[in-house]
Amino acid sequence: MYRRYEKYHNRKTVYDGKTFASKKEADRYAELRLLERAGKITGLMWQVPYLLIPAQYINGKCVERSCVYVADFVYHAGDAVVVEDTKGVRTPEYIIKRKLMLKEYGIRIKEI
Repeated sequence: MYRRYEKYHNRKTVYDGKTFASKKEADRYAELRLLERAGKITGLMWQVPYLLIPAQYINGKCVERSCVYVADFVYHAGDAVVVEDTKGVRTPEYIIKRKLMLKEYGIRIKEI
């Protein structure tokens, strides 16, 4: 039998009842949970969607689907909201979405 690999050779990992896209992402989640328990961060959320471009319709028919960025983690560190993405590969699609996040929401993504 052949072992199936993901496109970027990441391995899905289950931790704390959640399935993560990679071991790196699961490890970062474990770190953030420790920081949350220690009171360093609050409101940890996982897989938070941000609408970047709404769907486009002509005569009631969808001609272009919406463009959404899904942040790996979002949390509060003091008064700041931090949006994190655990990156192994910076694809052209990700770079465009990163720029749109800054333009639409004024949010700079923290890459781990």
